[in-house]
Amino acid sequence: MPESRELRIRVATPDDGDGLALLDRLAWSHLHAVMPQPQPPYPPFFTDRHTPEDCLVAESGDRLAGYLRLGFPTPVEANRHVLQIQGLVVSEEARGRGVGRALVRAAVDEARRRGARRLTLRVLAHNTPARGLYEAEGFVVEGVLPEEFRLDGKYVDDVLMGRFL
Repeated sequence: MPESRELRIRVATPDDGDGLALLDRLAWSHLHAVMPQPQPPYPPFFTDRHTPEDCLVAESGDRLAGYLRLGFPTPVEANRHVLQIQGLVVSEEARGRGVGRALVRAAVDEARRRGARRLTLRVLAHNTPARGLYEAEGFVVEGVLPEEFRLDGKYVDDVLMGRFL
């Protein structure tokens, strides 16, 4: 991705589904994914749980550079003041260019716009690049679920992070 392309963050549209699904499959790794690698037939990217309105898209020129999904951490009404980052993916060619940071900052702005008091997330302990990004953007570790997942034959902690808005 050439440095001259301006990065733009926007809310997804239904037409983004196929491109985001492809980006998601290309970026799949046990560094951040606990589900098995997707195999055909691939499910749709957007569902009742994750609509286009819940997804922020990063574009560089006419190319998808990444996305971030927002959602509620639980279906409980008493928890509606909290939003959760439920997925952050940056394309291989866009990594190291501030795309993830721009998406996280846009998510903070969007959560505030929606009236949330807190923004939370879960990240695998071994995903040090993501953890560093989140910490730099004001997230703190609020809990650790030790050995919550077994990935590639190794136990991995699930780290719960959050920040007030």
